[in-house]
Amino acid sequence: MSENNAKSVIEAILFSSEKPILLEQLKKALEGYDNNQIRLIIEELAADYKRDNRGIRIVEIAGGFQMVTSADFSPFLKKFYKVRRLERLSRQALETLAIIAYKQPLTKSEIELLRNVNADGVMASLLEKNLIRICGRKKVPGRPFVYGTTRHFLEHFGLKSLDELPKMEDFSQMAVSKDTRIEEMTEREEPPEEKDDAEKITQQN
Repeated sequence: MSENNAKSVIEAILFSSEKPILLEQLKKALEGYDNNQIRLIIEELAADYKRDNRGIRIVEIAGGFQMVTSADFSPFLKKFYKVRRLERLSRQALETLAIIAYKQPLTKSEIELLRNVNADGVMASLLEKNLIRICGRKKVPGRPFVYGTTRHFLEHFGLKSLDELPKMEDFSQMAVSKDTRIEEMTEREEPPEEKDDAEKITQQN
């Protein structure tokens, strides 16, 4: 397969996916190409989009690559679509999520000790949203579950890895700045009876 064909294949796969695609996943579709070669092709494709001021960008998120709309054009998309925001994380949920993100793995009791409040409801909500997961048991009497963040957590906040987390005191502000990741674009203004999902709107860091 020529490099031009490989670029087209990668472009098609990224365009068709709603989730970040890992290099290993692309490698399975591109026989004869290793991860480094695939990464170079993706970087070349991303540079093409940026150079030509295209409406699409390719960003690296949660260890994979994803096509998103350029942040430069988000005001126009918001005018075209009626935006309905999904339920935001509460202050209590953000505080609990921050503790888990920065101190993982830790038990529910350790979380409650740090927050000085019962965490049953908040933990259940974060688990349901797939932002945290049970990642084992602590080797102490009773062997309680220990919790950590998920890959979806990285996707939700637009992070390549946990190394990109800001200082703990800045975590809430980061959550606010990533509002576009918790927006559901629904219902075109005209005609009112038709409903269409908008393309992903993602701000570049």
